[in-house]
Amino acid sequence: MTGAALPLEARARLDTIEAMDPVLSPADMAFWDENGYVVVHDAVPSETRDAARDAVLDHVGADLNAPDSWYTGRQSIMVQYFQHPAFVANRYSPRIHKAFAQIWGSADLWVTTDRVGFNVPERPGWNFQGPDLHFDVSLAQPMPLGTHGILYLTDTAAEQGAFTLVPGFHRRVGDWLANLPPDSNPRDQDLHALGSIPIAGRAGDFIIWHDALPHGSRPNRANMPRIVQYIAMYPTAPDIAETWV
Repeated sequence: MTGAALPLEARARLDTIEAMDPVLSPADMAFWDENGYVVVHDAVPSETRDAARDAVLDHVGADLNAPDSWYTGRQSIMVQYFQHPAFVANRYSPRIHKAFAQIWGSADLWVTTDRVGFNVPERPGWNFQGPDLHFDVSLAQPMPLGTHGILYLTDTAAEQGAFTLVPGFHRRVGDWLANLPPDSNPRDQDLHALGSIPIAGRAGDFIIWHDALPHGSRPNRANMPRIVQYIAMYPTAPDIAETWV
């Protein structure tokens, strides 16, 4: 374990995470290697999961029993709301930390302070605002390992604006880039044509994905909003591409 100058409380936390039983099974890790994503079930306690859901609803002024309230002031599915005790508790979930630690090979990781999401059903006057499939990082080759995560705060069906990605693309992104027409912009391609799939899940499911996967949301064609929290962890000295492609 690195970080000799860590405060005792932080060091004790890392030691605890290192000593935990694995959250991801060997089958989960093999799935991660092959597909570039993995799902952690029951990633946070139900109390903080539900408190985070209620905090998002309160912040956007929405009542799940009053559909018209879902659309007031909506401009994006992304909600610029970062600080709430339940958000913090979820960010420091031992199960989430352990899963990231297994992927990175170390518990010595930083956790991001990220926003939340509220994706409402499409209806007349409200169409899906995105973000559609995209990349968050440089596509310069070879791409270093990078990870992000999304926590479902409500049960989320595939047609309910579920998180969407192209499984396994981290294994073929280099060949795909090499075979694009000259001078084409890889970010302007039809990324869904690469084989995108929605990831349905239960409240409390946490999806970790490899940064090399095209990913995004999708139109919500169900009858309830999708409510999520974004959480990512990465090493203290991550490998970052020097050029943006």
